[in-house]
Amino acid sequence: MKTIKRKKETAAILPYAVSKEPVDFSIETAGPAHILWINEICEVTLLSAIARGTGISGRSPELLMEKMKKGEAVIAFTADGRWAGFSFISSWENGRYVSNSGLIVAPDFRHTGLAKKIKRKIFELSIQKYPNAKIFSLTTGLAVMKMNHELGFEPVTYSELPSDEEFWDNCKTCVNCPILKSKNRKNCLCTAMLYDPKNIQI
Repeated sequence: MKTIKRKKETAAILPYAVSKEPVDFSIETAGPAHILWINEICEVTLLSAIARGTGISGRSPELLMEKMKKGEAVIAFTADGRWAGFSFISSWENGRYVSNSGLIVAPDFRHTGLAKKIKRKIFELSIQKYPNAKIFSLTTGLAVMKMNHELGFEPVTYSELPSDEEFWDNCKTCVNCPILKSKNRKNCLCTAMLYDPKNIQI
């Protein structure tokens, strides 16, 4: 696939200039019109992984393009049109499981509460598209764990995650993959959290 050219150059990412003023965001389901932002999303995700020194599996531009075309991603912008954040979903085992993945916020808008808003939006999209699926998240980040807990996710063992080999192949680009392999995929540095709609009291 040829590199996707954006209409404007990517802004310098380091050092991070965290916004101190309140910012209004719009978060919507991503579509074909948002494909021009893919390179920036991939770049910011990679730099975030390097800066944190934690495990973030790589996401190819082709994968993100597919998610946007299928309406299986959300994207955030500021009121003046700047890209601010992104996340996507994937289904496994014929829709039995759905993963919430790739949550990233542009450096300028971290610590604004945007990550929490994106997390809720991608969670709602997951339920809308796969109402009977178990929704899960793998993360090393305490902030994401807290957001998951607020949405009804509970910590689980890896045995409760999909057995789909394609799912586990996504971990190959993570720096922690050797640990996962050494544990025979029974655990790793990531915490597994699961939302099961059958457990929700009505």
